[in-house]
Amino acid sequence: MNLGDLVEHWTLVGAEQDLVAAKHRDTQLGFALLLKFYGRFGRFPRGRAEPHDDVVEFVARQLGVDVGSLGFYEWAGRTIKRHRAEVRAHLGFRECMVADAEKLTDWLAGDYAQKERRFELAKDAVLAELRARSIEPPTPDRVDKIVRSGLHQAEKILTEQIAGRLSSDVRARLLSLVAVADTDVDDADPSVWR
Repeated sequence: MNLGDLVEHWTLVGAEQDLVAAKHRDTQLGFALLLKFYGRFGRFPRGRAEPHDDVVEFVARQLGVDVGSLGFYEWAGRTIKRHRAEVRAHLGFRECMVADAEKLTDWLAGDYAQKERRFELAKDAVLAELRARSIEPPTPDRVDKIVRSGLHQAEKILTEQIAGRLSSDVRARLLSLVAVADTDVDDADPSVWR
């Protein structure tokens, strides 16, 4: 990572410095990384390995702490939960609730997916929409579920729109093409399925 990127994205400024300074010395580096990582990527790091070593060294130098102090930071438990809540509050974000996920699914099905149906692009759009709404993204699995559900709903909407444009005569003829009378087929006869 080059120095320009480090300075632009990982320098603690103003209120960030005050927020970090209020933390216990052993947790300052971990908290600062949570704060800057969230500001940069719109989510928290999934563990110590995610922030690049150059980033960790750059932030540690700003704080005047040893890089090794990050080894004492607990990536699970009460402290990180409290730190995450403080970061969200500082940046004006909140956790994603069930109602938010439902609204995102509806937004995806109604607006976005009517134009674009590729999964990865829809996922990127959902993450961007979460950020625009100042909502912390849920787990990656939950985001995938929202995207799959939204795309599925969009397909149902499109199918209903197409079916709604067909005359009743055309619908009846289409149904007759795929309908199979019970008397015409013997389920036990394997030759029917060839």
